[in-house]
Amino acid sequence: MAPIKDYPQRYALTGELHARPFPSLKAPSTAVFLAIKQPDDAANRDKSTDLAHLTALLDHYGAPKPDPQATHYYGEMGKYWLKWEQHTELVTYTVFRDEAGERAFDPGEFDVFPDYWLSEAPGGRITSALIRLMPKPATDKEISEKLSDWFVPESLAVADVLEGAAVVASDFRIDSAGHLRIALFKDDKTGTRRTGRIVQRLCEIEMYKSASMLGFSMVRWMAPQLNDLDAKLTDLMAQMKGPAAKAEDTLHALLDISVELEELSVKTAFRFGATGAYRAIVGQRIEALRENRFLSRQSIAEFMMRRYEPAMRTVQSSETRLKTMSARAIRASELLRTRVDVERSAQNQEILASMDKRADLQLRLQRTVEGLSVVAISYYAVSLAGYLLYPAAEVLGASKGVLTALITLPVVAAVWLMVRRLRKHLD
Repeated sequence: MAPIKDYPQRYALTGELHARPFPSLKAPSTAVFLAIKQPDDAANRDKSTDLAHLTALLDHYGAPKPDPQATHYYGEMGKYWLKWEQHTELVTYTVFRDEAGERAFDPGEFDVFPDYWLSEAPGGRITSALIRLMPKPATDKEISEKLSDWFVPESLAVADVLEGAAVVASDFRIDSAGHLRIALFKDDKTGTRRTGRIVQRLCEIEMYKSASMLGFSMVRWMAPQLNDLDAKLTDLMAQMKGPAAKAEDTLHALLDISVELEELSVKTAFRFGATGAYRAIVGQRIEALRENRFLSRQSIAEFMMRRYEPAMRTVQSSETRLKTMSARAIRASELLRTRVDVERSAQNQEILASMDKRADLQLRLQRTVEGLSVVAISYYAVSLAGYLLYPAAEVLGASKGVLTALITLPVVAAVWLMVRRLRKHLD
């Protein structure tokens, strides 16, 4: 052993890569697939309820219980084998049986899940499928005859996969019992593990296809709101051109639209992101099948291109439209704020000009008051000086009026100089 400590999660992380083995399947055999999802906020659900529901099913068959922290389980369950996986939003159950009944896609195969157990499921069924594995007949005509009996020809997708390892087929329709049907005709040379990988990929295609269609459902829900907000945004931007509308009122209405768009973005962000991820996984799983055309029938990839991809492009375009509208609202808000700022600047200039006029008027009034103050102060100063000099008038032989006249001009001059110096000091 090297003298170095292992990272605490080293073995757990490495084990995660090998913890979900593919099943080993023979032909003939059958598989029942079930995916359960909670209706609201499934990504943040209490995942212990998923484990408790699995434990209840295992108890029903007397099978060993899973690890308390398990996110996947694969083991024997009576005469069946169960593969259970916990995903971000979904929980999937795949039950395998090493035999196939005479009746193809018998609804009774779904009875492996007891009714009481299904009624207690922590969520709803987002998809379920019956899978039938059969040995590949000697001629393609025999396969074609069986497919005609089992599926709707209009939407039937058939392909030879993995360089002739098997022929897979499905019409991706829900039958009268509420399940999809998937048929697989295995070549004799194809091993059991490779067959298990094909079945696993088919189940994943169906699971992620169904999960990604939730984004299309959300787009249908939000389309009327987007159309309404788009019309309002266009009207407001048209009003911005004319001088009649008040900029501040238009800005408040524009901010309300921006808030609604941001709220829609928050509500749809996770679903749009999940839809994009699921869409990519569906494409990867189909590509991994390496399909070849079978009897001029459409392949699974062609079916998805015609039926599934348009829905995904609608989701993508709606996501882009929402982002574009949010950007438009932001740009319009910025332009409108600029207009409001310009108008306020003009108002501020008018206010400053009026303040200048008032200041000039106040200065004139102040100078007028200063002149009156000089007169008033001089009057009182002459009076006081007169009282002080009246005794000297008798000595000089001058009258009080002559003495008052003589001191008036010097006193007024002195007061004027004093007020002027005081004003300069204050300035």
